Amino acid sequence: MSGGAIILAGGAEFGGDMDQADRRAIQLAGGPAAPVRIIPAAAAPDHNDKRAGANGVRWFKRLGCADVAAVPLTDARSAADPSVVADLRAARLIYLLGGFPRHLGDSLADSPAWAAVRAALDDGAVVGGSSAGAMVLCGRYFDPERGELRAGLGLVPGICVLPHHNTFGARWAPRLLAEEPTLTLLGIDEFTAVVAEQTVGWNTWRIYGPRLVTAYRGMDTETYAAGETFRL
Repeated sequence: MSGGAIILAGGAEFGGDMDQADRRAIQLAGGPAAPVRIIPAAAAPDHNDKRAGANGVRWFKRLGCADVAAVPLTDARSAADPSVVADLRAARLIYLLGGFPRHLGDSLADSPAWAAVRAALDDGAVVGGSSAGAMVLCGRYFDPERGELRAGLGLVPGICVLPHHNTFGARWAPRLLAEEPTLTLLGIDEFTAVVAEQTVGWNTWRIYGPRLVTAYRGMDTETYAAGETFRL
């Protein structure tokens, strides 16, 4: 079975029980032969992009994928590189790593690389992100460096992801709800992801992984566990 999908993961990618969501991503992308491309830009500010990208390549190869590579996309300039753009456009599974959300968002915003990612998704590819990668895919994201809400890439409008919710992400919720009470916050624990499949509907999300997902809608808070579905 193949079909477009969006994956938002809470962090601690490429290890442990993250294989539950990632195996589903591989299946939706068309199977182990599908080209997988990893965007390491969020890890570039502390010069960790090559190591993080290599971790992702090893992880997906361990899950059986044959065609896996980290694209050399580390900033806005490389997001306009024609070879990077072509590689992303041809991918069937595109994964944005964690790290510094503002750098990742600024690198991809209005770039040819992001246009290629959107075109690939429209063509049935799977697009996912973990931690900072999940944050910037949404309508808004919180930049902890500057302590401010910023416009995201808008793939999932109307929400703001709180990654690492079980370790520190939950601490951001009171502040963000006070600033924007109508904004839906989605707290995702580590080793856990939510997946929306095009064939099911972009507004229906299923939980994968051992921990929890918490949705904050104003004064209302709902918690979901593995296998459950919810709508935003």
